[in-house]
Amino acid sequence: MECRLGCGACCIAPSISSPIPGMPKGKPAGVRCIQLNEDNLCKLFGKPERPKVCHAFKAEKAICGKTDQEALFIISDLEKIT
Repeated sequence: MECRLGCGACCIAPSISSPIPGMPKGKPAGVRCIQLNEDNLCKLFGKPERPKVCHAFKAEKAICGKTDQEALFIISDLEKIT
């Protein structure tokens, strides 16, 4: 599965404990990453300063669902149970 451009759910719903440029302590769950632009595209995509955890994330139907809203719900729910 390819990421849906402009979804941004994986950059909003989960917590990220590793430093992100502009967010040196990472980001809490449910907080929009500072590196998402107004179109929900990552400003660090393809750059070496992008966190490894972000680079390692791969879109999957079970995680991303059929819509951006469904992805946000699924990832938020997974965050709550972990």
